[in-house]
Amino acid sequence: MTTELRRQLVQLLRGGQAHMTFDAAVADFPAWAINQRAPNVGYTPWHLVEHLRITQWDMLRYIEDPTGHVSPDWPVGYWPDPAAVTDAAGFAKSVAGFKADLRAMEAIATDEGRDLDAVLEGTPGHTPLRGLMIIGNHNSYHLGEFASLRQVMASWPASRE
Repeated sequence: MTTELRRQLVQLLRGGQAHMTFDAAVADFPAWAINQRAPNVGYTPWHLVEHLRITQWDMLRYIEDPTGHVSPDWPVGYWPDPAAVTDAAGFAKSVAGFKADLRAMEAIATDEGRDLDAVLEGTPGHTPLRGLMIIGNHNSYHLGEFASLRQVMASWPASRE
């Protein structure tokens, strides 16, 4: 695996090239909007952040321990209960969990001692590279969705350009 490919995987995970970064998406997020629903949307901004966190956590654990990790039930286990709410501290905890697992995914991508093309034990041909790419794509999709929710909900700071 080339150093350049590893560098580009980290860029995919972090964003900032073809899509917004996680930090930019959640920056200055107002507490009043954490549990609000935009028109015709069945989940809140916190639900979406928590979905990102759970999905990334699951893929990280799958890459680290493919035979021992048990994934949540699909799809319900990848989202908080639709009635669940949180406060600013809970939102911050979801953000921190996502960021910690993102750093761990980046560490996998840059670990020269790890063969990203090696098939993970007990899987139907899955590789760490596959997992990293899935998470990069999944995160970029939902970060765009999160930014759109902020626009619809008018939850961006007034100073945002």
